[in-house]
Amino acid sequence: MTLPLPTTPTHSHVRSLYDRLYATYGPQHWWPGDGPFDVIVGAILTQNTNWTNVEKALAKLRNANICSFKTIHGMDRNYLADLIRPSGYFNQKARKLHEFAVLVENDFNGDLDQLLDLPMDDLRTILLGIWGIGEETADDIVLYAAHKPSFVIDKYTRRIIDRLGWRPRGVRYRDYQLMFTEQLPSDAALFNEYHALLDEHASTVCRPTPRCNQCCLQDICVARTDAPSHGGKGQCP
Repeated sequence: MTLPLPTTPTHSHVRSLYDRLYATYGPQHWWPGDGPFDVIVGAILTQNTNWTNVEKALAKLRNANICSFKTIHGMDRNYLADLIRPSGYFNQKARKLHEFAVLVENDFNGDLDQLLDLPMDDLRTILLGIWGIGEETADDIVLYAAHKPSFVIDKYTRRIIDRLGWRPRGVRYRDYQLMFTEQLPSDAALFNEYHALLDEHASTVCRPTPRCNQCCLQDICVARTDAPSHGGKGQCP
């Protein structure tokens, strides 16, 4: 029987977690979206909801021919809120989208690529200065729209890490992020796939009520149940 991972994981433990998840689930092909505009809008809309609801909101935007931040900048915010209503918190999210559009139009001459081409730290700082954009959303944009190596931490990642028994230096977003960025090469493609795999595992197996008998991490998880393992998609190879 494999012993649980140590409280402070090494590079080999962090890499092994990735390898187990990849072997189980395969490539995830994230981010679901067609270009930077879709990725950014999706990153903002997915806050506090699931992707199915985001897809409904994105479809309504496409049907209304809303496909640029220039268009969002010039449109009525109440109309925008109505279009994205399926994503929930639609008034707040409409404001976030509009504030993002204002930044692109006023500070970058309407050129989204000019914003995304900034050095990673500068881009992240600017994104965090937009009303309503927090660290997770900023890192989603940096990683999946700008293709720069900023590791995304969300509730799914926290859940898996806590159940494995890994303990960051603190409870802040940055503390969890450093567990990965300090142990892995700064590689946007790796960070992209790793985050997507963590989300797949947490949404299908390591759920709020975990399905431990299907888990490919059961033998290294301190929070596992004693249920016997059996075959299935989540079974450890």
